[in-house]
Amino acid sequence: MHWLFGDQLGPHFLTPGEGGPGRDTPLLMIEARSVFRRRRFHRAKAHLVLSAMRHRAAELGDRLTYVRADTYAEGLKRAAGGRAVSVHHPTSHAALRLVRSLPQVTVAPARGFLTPMADFTAWADGHGGTSLRQEDFYRRVRRDHDLLMDGDQPVGGRWNLDADNREPPPRKATVLDIGRPYRPRESEIDDEVRHDLDRWEKDGDVSFVGRDGPRLFPATRDEATAALRRFVTHRLTTFGAYEDAMLAADPHMSHSLLSAALNLGLLDPAECVERAEAAWRAGNAPLNSVEGFVRQIAGWREYVWQLYWYFGDDYRHSNVLRHTGALPDWWNDLDADALEARCLRTTLAQVRDTGWTHHIPRLMILGGYALQRGWDPAAVTDWFHRCFVDGYDWVMVPNVVGMSQYADGGRMTTKPYTSGGAYVNRMSDLCGPCAYRPGDRTGEYACPYTAGYWMFIDRHQKRLAGNHRTARAVHQLDRIADLPEALRQERARGDAPP
Repeated sequence: MHWLFGDQLGPHFLTPGEGGPGRDTPLLMIEARSVFRRRRFHRAKAHLVLSAMRHRAAELGDRLTYVRADTYAEGLKRAAGGRAVSVHHPTSHAALRLVRSLPQVTVAPARGFLTPMADFTAWADGHGGTSLRQEDFYRRVRRDHDLLMDGDQPVGGRWNLDADNREPPPRKATVLDIGRPYRPRESEIDDEVRHDLDRWEKDGDVSFVGRDGPRLFPATRDEATAALRRFVTHRLTTFGAYEDAMLAADPHMSHSLLSAALNLGLLDPAECVERAEAAWRAGNAPLNSVEGFVRQIAGWREYVWQLYWYFGDDYRHSNVLRHTGALPDWWNDLDADALEARCLRTTLAQVRDTGWTHHIPRLMILGGYALQRGWDPAAVTDWFHRCFVDGYDWVMVPNVVGMSQYADGGRMTTKPYTSGGAYVNRMSDLCGPCAYRPGDRTGEYACPYTAGYWMFIDRHQKRLAGNHRTARAVHQLDRIADLPEALRQERARGDAPP
């Protein structure tokens, strides 16, 4: 028997070889209710995962045994008894511990990624386990997979076109003038899932956060490939320039919205980057957009996956900044209506309503606010894991602990990623109608991000003074006359909704 986890749903998990199942091997999938009892997940995320699993079960028919059980161990015992079971390497440390604790289960190599773990380990060990910069790894992946290459050199002469992909949104635009993203049609399976989730909540068995409107993300292979085609055809062209821009009325901008489908295993990363490259070679998309998309998948996504395993399970407990603040109730409950700060209110409402925002609101608005206030990075990581439809342990531990909260002290990134209101004002239309002013540090209209940024720099000035990328900000502390008053006011605010 071959066991499929709920994020191993694409055809590339069933092809023979490297421990994969034979063409006639019986398949098993287990829907474990205990997963939803342990954490307060976003309702839309629970819906998407269960819908995807049940759709896949319907596609596989009699070949697959679908078990609804309280736990994975119970489901495995009921379906397989003492039979031998194989499974591809799971995507979390907890799941890997589980399958390795079961003597009947054999773990095969991971699928759904471009680089074998052993190859990354050899590369990382060759760097002494330090200075593992994403850019260096990204270039290796490009060479190994012949992505956007002209012989042994990058097409266009540059590896990274990020400098071309930092444009603010077009002036006076409220939305980008491009086609809307792919949206699936719900099926009877979605109705069944929604009915089950309603019943579980009514019985008090589980509790969710956020809203479960019409399903917005692919739950089947056909839907995922349709979403990929639509992105490459209609949205990839403008993706690059506005990759980091934000508009209040356009949460999607030109982003692909493929992360959920990729992380469910419905798409293989190779097909995504190869389709994008083909669009460029056919003259249908500019190089800066294609390279930016390729870097997100073949660079960043791959890098995050590999670091999750290379750094080990203890990495999640990193907290060099010694941040221990508790997440406030308005944050945990996604209570966007309690907020006046427009950027945070808009972003938190997007999470509440859809379980998704693109990477800049995640990093600079949500993550930046948490970092400035000194919240416990483990709690912040758990929140991102639970509240995003594309959030999995392997995704969020490096992204939040390392990138967003700088809790590892620089093992993953070269500086903390946080800013004052000026950055948000430059890259969005969020500040204009806001109750606060991005340039004000003190007073009634002081921006919580501007004051919060200097509060963070002041709190960690000794550490940041030794980093060439943050030393300038530390040197400015003594030159800001109103800074003591700004810090006093911001500390007095505490965890009150901004």
